[in-house]
Amino acid sequence: MRNFLMAFLAFLPVSLMAQGWQLVGFGGVANYQGDLQDRRFTTQQAQIALGMGIQYDINKYFSVRGMANYGRISADDRFNKDAGLRNRNLNFKSQILEGSIQAIFRFMDLETKKWSPYLVAGVGVFGFDPYTHDTLGNKFYLQPLGTEGQGLAAYPEREFYKRVQLVIPFGGGVMLRVNDRITLGYEVGLRKTFTDYLDDVSTTYADPDQLLAARGPLAVELAYRGDELKNGSANPNYPTGSVRGGPEFKDWYYFQGITVNFRLGSGGRSGYNGKSMGRQLDCPRNIY
Repeated sequence: MRNFLMAFLAFLPVSLMAQGWQLVGFGGVANYQGDLQDRRFTTQQAQIALGMGIQYDINKYFSVRGMANYGRISADDRFNKDAGLRNRNLNFKSQILEGSIQAIFRFMDLETKKWSPYLVAGVGVFGFDPYTHDTLGNKFYLQPLGTEGQGLAAYPEREFYKRVQLVIPFGGGVMLRVNDRITLGYEVGLRKTFTDYLDDVSTTYADPDQLLAARGPLAVELAYRGDELKNGSANPNYPTGSVRGGPEFKDWYYFQGITVNFRLGSGGRSGYNGKSMGRQLDCPRNIY
C-alpha cells in the first residue's frame, strides 16, 4: 500500500505538466456492510471520507483516473434490531486507506451537454485495521488478539486475516459541467472486498478457555461483551462453536459524496486528439 502511494505521488508532478489532465477532489461519507450492520446501503453510523487523484480523458466518453481515498467506518451492536446481537455488544472502528485505478464511462458528451450520468469501475488495494475501546476508553486493535481463535492449534483453518487486500471499486453518479475548467459530480462508489473481517467478526465463538490461555483475558473480554451491559452476563448466550458471524458473506464498504474536477494546462483546452481546439470549440469536456 505504501509503495503504491509513493508511486502515485511521484507520478503526480509529471502528470501536471501535460495538457488534458484534471485534478480530482472528493469529499463525502464512508460506511460499511457486514456482521455488525447488515443493511446493504445506509447512512446510519456513516463517517467522513476524503480523496484526491488525477484523471485523463481517452475520448469524449471514456476516461481513466487514479485515486487515493481515505475513510472511516464503524458499527455498534447496540443499533441492531436483533436482541441477541444487541446482547453480544460488539463494536468496532477502522480507518480505510485505498488506492485504485478506475475507468469511467459517460453516457453523454460534455462537449455539447451540460450534464451526464456515468459509470465507474476499477481495481485497487486497501488497508484496514479494526479497533475498539474498553469501558475505560482504552483503545485496542483487534486483529492481533485473534478473537475467533486465529492462530490456535484448535482452529488450524483460522489464520490471521491480512490487513492490506485487493478491492474492486464500482459505482456511478451524475456530473455537471460548471465552466471550461471545473466539473462537479455526485458519486456513489461500492467496494467489493474479499474479506469478512472489516469488523473483526466472521465465524464462530472460540473456546474461551483456550483463548484465555493463548491470548490472555483481553481477547476473551472483547470476543463477547455482554457483561458490559446493564444486567448483562459474562457467559455468552451462545455456546462454544455457535455462530458469531456469517463467513459466507464478505464485508463491503462504500463511499458517497461530491467530486470536483479541475482541468490543468495553460490557455484553452486541448482536444481529445491532443491538439488545440481553439476558443470557438473550447467546450468543457469533463469529468472525473
